[in-house]
Amino acid sequence: MGTKTISIMNEAYEALAREKGKGESFTDVILKLVGRTTSLSDCIGTWDVDDEEWARIEKDLVCTWRSFEGRLL
Repeated sequence: MGTKTISIMNEAYEALAREKGKGESFTDVILKLVGRTTSLSDCIGTWDVDDEEWARIEKDLVCTWRSFEGRLL
């Protein structure tokens, strides 16, 4: 496996250093960060909600929206 030298601004270096855990290399940190999900569309379908949980969510949403009725305009 080869290596490359890159130049980054101090701010980027400091951000990487904050993410770096004990025993991790900067390569480890970069690979971990670029592997993160960054788009909401990447998450669609990953939350498995059963009917009971969905009913609770829907009830909470209805209650929340009702509490805002008349205040949004």
